[in-house]
Amino acid sequence: MANLAWKNLIHDKTRLVVTLVGVVFALVLVLVQLGLFLGFLDTTANIVVDSKADIWVASPKLPYVNAATPIPEKWRYLALEVPGVERAEKFILQFAQWKLPTGASESVQVVGYDLASGIGAPIRVSAGDLGDLYNVDTVLVDELYKEKLGVTHLGQTFEINGRRARVVGYTTGIRSFTTSPYVFMSVKNAQNYMKFPVDRTSFILIRVAKGFGVADVRAALKTKISSLDVLLSSEMQKQTQYYWLFSTGAGITTLMGAALGLLVGMVVVAQTTYASTMDHIREFGTLKAMGAPNSYIYKVIIQQAVMAAVAGYVAAIITGMWVARASASGGAIILVPKEVVVGVLFLSVGMCVIASMISIRKATTIDPALVFKG
Repeated sequence: MANLAWKNLIHDKTRLVVTLVGVVFALVLVLVQLGLFLGFLDTTANIVVDSKADIWVASPKLPYVNAATPIPEKWRYLALEVPGVERAEKFILQFAQWKLPTGASESVQVVGYDLASGIGAPIRVSAGDLGDLYNVDTVLVDELYKEKLGVTHLGQTFEINGRRARVVGYTTGIRSFTTSPYVFMSVKNAQNYMKFPVDRTSFILIRVAKGFGVADVRAALKTKISSLDVLLSSEMQKQTQYYWLFSTGAGITTLMGAALGLLVGMVVVAQTTYASTMDHIREFGTLKAMGAPNSYIYKVIIQQAVMAAVAGYVAAIITGMWVARASASGGAIILVPKEVVVGVLFLSVGMCVIASMISIRKATTIDPALVFKG
């Protein structure tokens, strides 16, 4: 039966090519749109996910992580009194102005973290040494934004909010959704650039000691520091993603793009598979004339659909992964995790089978006499 399905599928090679191109196009569209959506979610909150913090203490009613207002450092000492708090460190995240060699300015986000604990440190450093950040007025910038910031080599000096800044290293692949690149440095340097008093910070990042439950420590912190927001790292991530997804036009557009990509992909696959099945309607009439039961025709049609789906899926995954890899050096990244790869396989097979089943009724009700007509 599988052999018959395969021969029926490849009998008309032109039709087979058209079918596979339609399936591949649809699946690549689905992969790219879903990948862009996942990349959008990742970029909006990557500073939170990569922070290595368990709990974030922030100003009350913070809408998203990039909108922090300064809070007193005294809350850090109160946090350290809570059982289960291993580290409580200052973390500064604020917008600033970066002066280009041309005299123009670009908006950047100053990221000041505690060098000793590493909480909030960049997770990927491609050049330089994090230890260099102990020096005054030293910063790291991301390779993606070197051209935007006018950086051509390490050791080059610029100005942040009118104060000297020397580039001592590069991070890699740390995107900023706001288009204002992240510039990493020590808390002390960040305070200088932002003209923060030494007793002010944007956040207090908490690391929970082993043996203690994060939720329990968070509850104790909320009791101790009731006037501030105390959020799990996952809550800060979701809060930020929710803001950019539903409170801005960019989020709604990306979400709609993913939904439309999925819908268009399903329609294209369904139409292509249906047309392919209907093009072989005379062959199914021959089977009927030879006495084949409807169940046999069902199996042949479904096997054809599965074969076309798998072949199209393999080509689509190769193409989609190539597109995703090419996006790594661009401003908008396309993420294709293994869950999406597996999900698209089931989606491909499901869409092709459903489309073929729509045509089954036509195939099983065909008059066998059609085979003998001109």
